[in-house]
Amino acid sequence: MSQRFVAIDFETANADLASICQVGIATFEDGKLIETWESLINPLGYFDWSNVAVHGIDEKDVIGAPTFPQVVSEILHRLENSVVVSHTSFDRTALSQAIARHNLAEVTCQWLDTARVVRRAWGQWSHRGYGLTNVCRELGIAFNAHNALEDARAAGEVLLQAFGATGMGLEEWMIRARQPINPESYEPIAREGNLEGALFGHEIVFTGALIVTRQEAAVLAAEAGCTVAADVRKTTTLLVVGDQDIDKLAGNDKSSKHRKAEKLISKGQKIRILREGDFLHIVGLES
Repeated sequence: MSQRFVAIDFETANADLASICQVGIATFEDGKLIETWESLINPLGYFDWSNVAVHGIDEKDVIGAPTFPQVVSEILHRLENSVVVSHTSFDRTALSQAIARHNLAEVTCQWLDTARVVRRAWGQWSHRGYGLTNVCRELGIAFNAHNALEDARAAGEVLLQAFGATGMGLEEWMIRARQPINPESYEPIAREGNLEGALFGHEIVFTGALIVTRQEAAVLAAEAGCTVAADVRKTTTLLVVGDQDIDKLAGNDKSSKHRKAEKLISKGQKIRILREGDFLHIVGLES
């Protein structure tokens, strides 16, 4: 496999991941940054103050900027048939949701999450501290956080340092990033969410058999920002329901976690119940 990859980052106007207001793309080949491209985007929607506080972009900055449908061809032709790098699943999910919002065709590419790379390349970040800002500070990568092009470039630089630290190249990391952090050891389900994840503030619980392993699902959820809990409780906001083993349901049509969630919902607790496909979509693993 060529050592060429394209790093991408988006900033959004509000909590809707399709509300893209800035894109940055950095192309790397054979260990060098060879091309950059960036654009402001008019999301045709409101700017939430909390998002503006992070990236500094507001309504006045996107006056005259292209809308997503007007700029999407510029984005997709840079990604087509490439390895596309982003830090966490946020950017992959934002792109997928924006494409779906405007009924556009998905891009054909392979995705590599540098948060997953970091957690496997450096032991100190296997379970916490793998946000882009912290990792770049520790690795000596200077960048202006939450500027889309700067974030994209930084993610690419992190990947290059992972190549050097591990002696593994792009093809090997495409495989390793999909594997458990330590296949030889048991990883508990419960874990804290990534502070920079799009779903930070949510608490998620899994029930039933999933296509991915339960540990891998927990990793995906935590990378997306969710706190992962072993059981439904008063702080739960998301329940992912996989296939149920009838022999384990003790005559019920739903698991105990599912029933407990529905009981809490009936009492006013806001819990969203998701199928596995919905979960994989929001964490960016499926389009």
